[in-house]
Amino acid sequence: MNITIHNKTFSCNEHTTFSIQVGKGKGSYKDKYVFVGKLNQALFYYQCINIGNGYKKRLLIDNQVVSRVCS
Repeated sequence: MNITIHNKTFSCNEHTTFSIQVGKGKGSYKDKYVFVGKLNQALFYYQCINIGNGYKKRLLIDNQVVSRVCS
């Protein structure tokens, strides 16, 4: 299955790893959630994470950054 997010095309299957990472300030990101083969669940969790001042989040598909949000 091919998906397009932000004009980038990714190939996904049941073994694809979706990671959601959260960080603070200029610090590094840390894994918050990891899903294997569940794109819809990963996108749902990514959208539901509220980030406060100074926090940031990003979505990775097989260790490639797909989306990043900073507050």
